[in-house]
Amino acid sequence: MKHLSNSPQNGARGRGNKPGRVGSSMVEAAMWIPILVIMLVGMVELARVSYTYYTLNKILYTMARYLGTQQGLNFCDTGSESIETAKQYVLRGSPEATEAILPNLTSDMIEIRIERRNPDSGELEVCECSDAGCDASVGGLAPDYLVISIPDGYPIRLNIPTLQLEPVPLRPQVRVPYGGT
Repeated sequence: MKHLSNSPQNGARGRGNKPGRVGSSMVEAAMWIPILVIMLVGMVELARVSYTYYTLNKILYTMARYLGTQQGLNFCDTGSESIETAKQYVLRGSPEATEAILPNLTSDMIEIRIERRNPDSGELEVCECSDAGCDASVGGLAPDYLVISIPDGYPIRLNIPTLQLEPVPLRPQVRVPYGGT
């Protein structure tokens, strides 16, 4: 009677467990595991940065759409209560919330720029705060576009083991047409 386990048809030939092979497999695993862990942590950090950038962009877009539909705003008044209220609203998500959506994001970090299309060149230009520009308090016309941005960036630190990295400044910018008067 034939013994089937050692039969060449079953592929058992050449599969012997030699002591050197088990040791080399453990060494290879020990070499690759730290690399795989760093790659996994890096992917998680990349997802966190992407989510933070998306959240910043959504905050700025919400503010731009809100301000873009308001009537009678004077964007040349740096201390405008309406604009500051809009900033606080989008930073917290609701009027009664006390905690910011993103930690360390303040209204001082958000910049509002007004733009108007140049009739001669057709290019967008920053609208001056004057009676010939966009200052509504002295008879200026409304801007064509609002640009909401974080010009100095929102710093986010990557937490990857064994790497000491500087914070990455995220600088989203949103441009929307102004529909208010």
